[in-house]
Amino acid sequence: QVQLVESGGGLVQAGGSLRLSCAASGRTFSVYRMAWFRQIPGKERDFVAAIRWSGGSTNYADSVKGRFTISRDNAKNTVYLQMNSLKPEDTAVYYCAAAKRIGVSYDYWGQGTQVTVSS
Repeated sequence: QVQLVESGGGLVQAGGSLRLSCAASGRTFSVYRMAWFRQIPGKERDFVAAIRWSGGSTNYADSVKGRFTISRDNAKNTVYLQMNSLKPEDTAVYYCAAAKRIGVSYDYWGQGTQVTVSS
């Protein structure tokens, strides 16, 4: 099992920045890829960004390219999401996820952290 704990959410004005953190514990050696998703009430959970645990290759949703950066610190078993130039439409609950293998599914999820961007 892998446990994921997010932190760093909050309220920020449009144009501002936030950095989310996701600390992983447990069987972290089994993690292949980690990602951030976000969800607005009543809507499906959307992909934001992902990073391979080994090698560090990344990919992003078109809506956040150029504004968000995903990174990882293997020594701390932590993944970050640096969010710049935030927009009101970025308001959502942000979830960290971990996958054990190549593919589109994720095996472990955090509890989520709220990000609210005011206009």
